[in-house]
Amino acid sequence: MSRRVQIRGTGLIGTSLGIALTRNGYAVSLADPSPTAERLARDLGAGALAQDVTDPPELVVVAAPPDVAAGVVAQALAECPDAVVTDVASVKGAVLDALIAVGAPLDRYVGSHPMAGRERSGAAHARGDLFEGRAWVVSPSSASSAHAITLVEEIAHAAGSVTSRMDAASHDDAVATISHLPQVAASIVAAQLRNLDDHALALAGQGVRDVTRVAASDPRLWTQILAGNAGAVAKVLHSVIADLGEVAAALEGLSAPEPGADIGSLEVVSRTITHGNAGHARIPGKHGAAPTAYESVTALVPDTPGELARLLADVGAAEVNLEDLRLDHGLGQPFGLAEILVVPAAAERLRDALRLQGWRVLE
Repeated sequence: MSRRVQIRGTGLIGTSLGIALTRNGYAVSLADPSPTAERLARDLGAGALAQDVTDPPELVVVAAPPDVAAGVVAQALAECPDAVVTDVASVKGAVLDALIAVGAPLDRYVGSHPMAGRERSGAAHARGDLFEGRAWVVSPSSASSAHAITLVEEIAHAAGSVTSRMDAASHDDAVATISHLPQVAASIVAAQLRNLDDHALALAGQGVRDVTRVAASDPRLWTQILAGNAGAVAKVLHSVIADLGEVAAALEGLSAPEPGADIGSLEVVSRTITHGNAGHARIPGKHGAAPTAYESVTALVPDTPGELARLLADVGAAEVNLEDLRLDHGLGQPFGLAEILVVPAAAERLRDALRLQGWRVLE
């Protein structure tokens, strides 16, 4: 490909996309309000500086923060009258509404959203494989031309993503639950750790680490995202608050000294966990495939250099495909627990193979 793409905004997403497209033969140019940021993106292999490129772009990708994305899109549509323009902001309705309000030419605009990211922002954390196997939502308006839609889907595929089309309102409702709610929940749970004493925090295991992983995200960016999708997120949160209130009431009943106060409480607790099981089971498997139940094989790994690499080599030698890997560290112990997730048919074979190699495998 020699298609010309200009990326406006060289943070994590913009730089990662530039690296991916450049590797695939696209002629990528970069622009950012920060000269340092755009030069860093250039040095990371994301493309050339826009100021050094004379040929106009065929596609402009706006990778600006959600609160300014609409303005940058409108500017790009005006400055590049022959180009298609997309944005990769995580909210779509607010951007589209703003463009309609200023009378922007919507035939050349297609909203989009790659469902990829990292807890750390900025070009320094960019990766060319960030979009590999990830969903990329394409949100055309009723005025978007077929050519514009095709062009946006083309670059998403070139970056390694799987595209799906969804209107702006449906997209914002969906991400309120699958993306924005987890961020709020993780932040709220992590906030409860602020005043916990060090002795209690030392007990933290993989459960709290899993739940709070995304709590390390950029507060400024997430404030903009949540503000841009405030109505949809608020609706989901009210549903969660109702469920939490029911569980809290049930637990209060279980702890109350009055006879009969606990009637029905265990059913509420059990139902909550069961519904969580059912929801978790619906999460797609690898590469967007149908949900798959994996079996866990857990081995003790000495906390010394090279041991984890040796374990993974032994898994490969057993000709077992590793589907996922989770690491936990024993409290005050010189070893960790490596939980290897594999398809159920391979679990017993892997346990036997690892034991033959001297690994201590837990039942």
